[in-house]
Amino acid sequence: MARTPLQPIVIRFGRLGDMIMLTALLHALHERFGSPCLLIAAGPWNAPLFQSHPDVARLLTLPRHFPAVLSGAGWQVLLALRRRAASPVYVCEYQPRQVQRIRRLLALGGVARARCLYITEALPGDEDHWVDRLARFGALTPAALQGGQYPPLAHAATPRLAVEPAERQAVRAWLAAQGADGAPVVLVQPGNFRTLSRHRDDPARRGADDKAWPLERWVELLAGVHRELPGAFIVLCGAPQEGALLREIAQAAALAGLAVAELPLPRLLALCEVAHSMISIDTGPAHAAAALGVPLVVMFGAEAPQRWLPRSPSGSPVLAVGGPPQSSRVDQIPVAEVLGTWRGLLAAAGTRGPGTRPTELH
Repeated sequence: MARTPLQPIVIRFGRLGDMIMLTALLHALHERFGSPCLLIAAGPWNAPLFQSHPDVARLLTLPRHFPAVLSGAGWQVLLALRRRAASPVYVCEYQPRQVQRIRRLLALGGVARARCLYITEALPGDEDHWVDRLARFGALTPAALQGGQYPPLAHAATPRLAVEPAERQAVRAWLAAQGADGAPVVLVQPGNFRTLSRHRDDPARRGADDKAWPLERWVELLAGVHRELPGAFIVLCGAPQEGALLREIAQAAALAGLAVAELPLPRLLALCEVAHSMISIDTGPAHAAAALGVPLVVMFGAEAPQRWLPRSPSGSPVLAVGGPPQSSRVDQIPVAEVLGTWRGLLAAAGTRGPGTRPTELH
């Protein structure tokens, strides 16, 4: 019996890196059920991330810290749920408070329990890599649909991102204006989500950031990259809110061929698409770079690379530095180790040239 296409519903209230890894599940469900997903998320990074994504038919964004039904978006979600009586629902949230909130939302939307799968119930524990866990979750079928023909994927699920053509053109024009057209573009991402916090200037909070690296080490790293690849165009990249940090590092480094790019997310994706390589703190943009095929070094603090190392759909190399048990803070990682790993990355990457793009998404 031929399968009936259904629109899967996926619920996840994660940060940028979480949502990029979630694209592995979105793609798996799209292929299994025959329709791109309805994604219910929370956070401003989701709209630019999924605006042209082939595995997302519609995005509904809820407030992160308020009861869903008290917002206009909450009523949109309830209406969308009621209109999809047969759709499978995959809940990928781990925080108990958010899971409780989602259960209430689904009950108000008239969603039968047999249509739903919760990752915390279906896959207890969290020792494996998050992408592998999401792929296993996507291979499961809710009880209400067990009789349908929805076989698991025959290939491995990996994160997938799309780049806007207009953003691609804007990046090319910017590189040409910088005199970097044709040069290998090396991206360096010093900040993480704590850098964006309103408490980022509080010394006590800075000390609690296990992903922070001292200014002088960033300066030494940039000098080492410049020596190793003197023709490279090095870009300190980050969100607009990270501009002060980026400019401070650039001013201290005082290198020719070094630029600061305070990037909205769509522009970052387009820049990743043409990058030669990237050195990054363990943060969302590192996952974006890997998903777009950028050879990548990731510096880990307290999180385990075995669970969080970004994944590449094209097989481009992604190498970790730090993380337990070797270290619990990024500031325990010496510059020489990062530079040595980056040199190894270049050897593993081979001859990826500037302007090379991974296979287009379909």
